[in-house]
Amino acid sequence: MPRAIWKGAVSFGLVHIPVALVSATASQGVDFDWLDKRSMDPVGYKRVNKATGEEMTKENIVKGVQYQKGQYVVLSEDDIRTSHPVSTQTIDIMAFIPRDEIPLQNIDTPYYLAPDKRGEKVYALLRETLASTERVALAEVVLHTRQYLCALMPLEDALVLVKLRWPAEVRSLDSLELPKAVTEAELKKAELDMAKRLVEDMSGHWSPEDYVDTFEEKIMALVEKKAGQGKLEAVERPDEEQGKRGAEVIDLTELLKRSLGAKPGIAKKSAAPAAAKAKPKPPSKRPKAS
Repeated sequence: MPRAIWKGAVSFGLVHIPVALVSATASQGVDFDWLDKRSMDPVGYKRVNKATGEEMTKENIVKGVQYQKGQYVVLSEDDIRTSHPVSTQTIDIMAFIPRDEIPLQNIDTPYYLAPDKRGEKVYALLRETLASTERVALAEVVLHTRQYLCALMPLEDALVLVKLRWPAEVRSLDSLELPKAVTEAELKKAELDMAKRLVEDMSGHWSPEDYVDTFEEKIMALVEKKAGQGKLEAVERPDEEQGKRGAEVIDLTELLKRSLGAKPGIAKKSAAPAAAKAKPKPPSKRPKAS
C-alpha cells in the first residue's frame, strides 16, 4: 500500500474509526528542468524585489495581504499561526446526504481511506451503510493546517474521501450568461433521434488502458532517440550547501504564496459566510520565464 499521508479517525456520534489517508492519484508528466544553455548549469530561484530588481535576503521579507488596491496589511508569523484551524486528527462527519446532491463542480481531489489499528469492522459497517442507503458522509477535516470540506463515499470494498471546494469558491452557472438559443433551444425530434443513434453507435465501456498522455510518450521517445545518438549534456549539480540554500528559497516561496492566498477556516452554517475568493493554486515547481 502507498505511504499514508495522514492518520486519524472518522468520527460521527459515538463512532470512532481509525483510518489512514492515502493519495488516490499520482502526478505524471515530463519534468523539464531549466538549464543555462551557455554552461549547462541548473537554473534556480531568486528572491527579487520586483520594483528595484534587488536580490533579497529572507530576513527582509514579510508577508502581506492586499486589503485595497495598493494597500497591504502585514501579518507576522504569530498572526498567521494563530489563524490556522486546530487539527483534531479526526474527519468529523456533519451529515449524511444523497450521493447525487453534490454538484460536479464542487468535487476536487480523491483520496483512499484505509482502516487503521483494529478499525476494520466499523470501517466495513460505515461502507456498507453508505452503500445501502445511497448516501455520502459530508465532513470536515484539517490537513496540513488547512480546513477542508469533504465527502466520504463507498467504492467497491473501500471508502474514498473526496475533497470538496467550499461553496464560496465555486462560480454560479449564471456567470456563463448562456443565451436563449442554448437555454430555450428548439430541437426537432429528428435531430434528437439522429444524435441518440450516434451516441449508441459510439457507446462503449470505461477502459483506462485505452487512454494515455501522448505528449509524454512522444517526449520520452524523443529523449530516448537523442540519448541513443549520444546527444547528452553533462550537468553539474551544486554542492550540498548550495542545495540547502536553494531548498530554503523554494520553501519560502511556497509558504508566501500559500499565506497570501489562504483563507481562514470556514465554520459551519451557523457562522458568518466567508467572502468568495478564488482557490489559491499550488506553487509552480519551476520559475516562469521572464
